[in-house]
Amino acid sequence: MTIDAFKKTIWAHYRRAGRTNLPWRRTRDQYAIFVSEIMLQQTQAARVEKYYEKFIKRFPSFRALARARQGDVLKSWQGLGYNRRAMFLKRSAEIVVAQYGGRLPRGRAVLEQLPGVGKGTSGSLMAFAFDRPEIFIETNIRRVFIHFFFPKRRKVTDVELTRYIERSVDRKNPREWYWALMDYGAAMPTAAPHANSNRRSAHYKKQSPFAGSDRELRGKIMRSTLSQKRNKINAKELLKELAVPRERFIDIIEDLTKEGFIVRIGDYICIKK
Repeated sequence: MTIDAFKKTIWAHYRRAGRTNLPWRRTRDQYAIFVSEIMLQQTQAARVEKYYEKFIKRFPSFRALARARQGDVLKSWQGLGYNRRAMFLKRSAEIVVAQYGGRLPRGRAVLEQLPGVGKGTSGSLMAFAFDRPEIFIETNIRRVFIHFFFPKRRKVTDVELTRYIERSVDRKNPREWYWALMDYGAAMPTAAPHANSNRRSAHYKKQSPFAGSDRELRGKIMRSTLSQKRNKINAKELLKELAVPRERFIDIIEDLTKEGFIVRIGDYICIKK
């Protein structure tokens, strides 16, 4: 397929079925876009929609988020998973306020200095917050390019994909072009007979089951603590309630403490302020 034919296919789908009503696409506010990009890491758009506008209403700016109590931020995040992202978001807000006057800094290198912002997120922020034709890859974009340009290949690298992304990017309207790519990828069938193209990526890793994982247990500990008055819970009672091996419970408590989520005060676990 030629690049021109590819672009016509992607744009036609977007005009017909683009997700133009997603709330973070209806704003040019760079803070709101920053929040959405952190929320969308490893999380589907439909799930993010349930939390995004409430979060923005509660914390409407970098300054409001920087001033907020950590426990309040984590409570507003509950249900989205990967609580580290909430911590990264708050720490990033503190940096943006302290070092950049409350305005999102422009440039991939400086964005990547913010907690939780890697190469992919810095590129998406440049495209969506600043409307710049930066090159980046995320799950749906990867799926689209492998499907169209490497239909029979396995172990396709992102370096190989980058050549096609660079040739196809719309330099006059990068924001909508990337939306169109992502919407096409999200709409692609992943079941047989249409194999998920991402599985043919050299970077594909099968996600381990959530049920019974340490990630699930971490979430339960955080939810239980946040649900209590003053965000404080008796550790011995929580261990009994969770019915998990004591050694495993202690290891996760130690990890959460090191990461800055909680503190230990006597027999109690408390959300760090």
